[in-house]
Amino acid sequence: MTPMLQVAGNVALDTVLFIAFPYTVVVLFLSMTIKRYVSEKFTYSTFSSQFLENRQQFIGSVPWHYGILALFLGHLVAFLFPANVLLWNSVPARLYFTELAAFAFAIVTLFGLVNLIVRRARHPRVRAVTSKMDVLILALLLFQVLSGMYIAYYARWGSSWFAAVLSPYLWSLFTFTPDISGVSQLPLSIKIHLVGAFTIFAVFPFTRLVHVLVVPNHYLWRRPQVVIWNAARRMWR
Repeated sequence: MTPMLQVAGNVALDTVLFIAFPYTVVVLFLSMTIKRYVSEKFTYSTFSSQFLENRQQFIGSVPWHYGILALFLGHLVAFLFPANVLLWNSVPARLYFTELAAFAFAIVTLFGLVNLIVRRARHPRVRAVTSKMDVLILALLLFQVLSGMYIAYYARWGSSWFAAVLSPYLWSLFTFTPDISGVSQLPLSIKIHLVGAFTIFAVFPFTRLVHVLVVPNHYLWRRPQVVIWNAARRMWR
């Protein structure tokens, strides 16, 4: 393949992955999320298996939720306020603190996620209520956390290049003027991580993660209810 054809192929692939794919994901995310809420409202739940096993769930769930929330907010801040992030990072000490804090939260997130995965694989009763979609989303999340940690270590100062390169790219998608010139120059590992994020949003409406979109405020005024286990207990032992 000649260099010119190779460049043309790379441009075409980047166009598909970073323009066509994100817009497809948005359409799929919105349409299927709304459809599921309208036609299958009962499935907007975590389908908690806490009553099947509680100890390891607590060990995994707490660090996972705190860690992923911190990482999500960090990405969100860099997306919404890139100029402020770059100004903050202009002082080396603050940049080091940001990078170390993000990596620490990534370790916490990984610890929690691995515990949740081991719990589902290890406990027969939890494994019995684990769907194929649960396995898929856990695999995607694990890949995303690991790839993010790899990038944080080998492509240093992520908060700065995210604000300088990825934030303008994401804003260009929101304003329907997609510009992938910056993204095309990024290392392959970062491109894969970005595609991984889009993929998670694509499968999001089909998983139990949709529960994060619903605030359970109706529990404040709903009358107390008694939950009765109707299934034969022997089948879960």
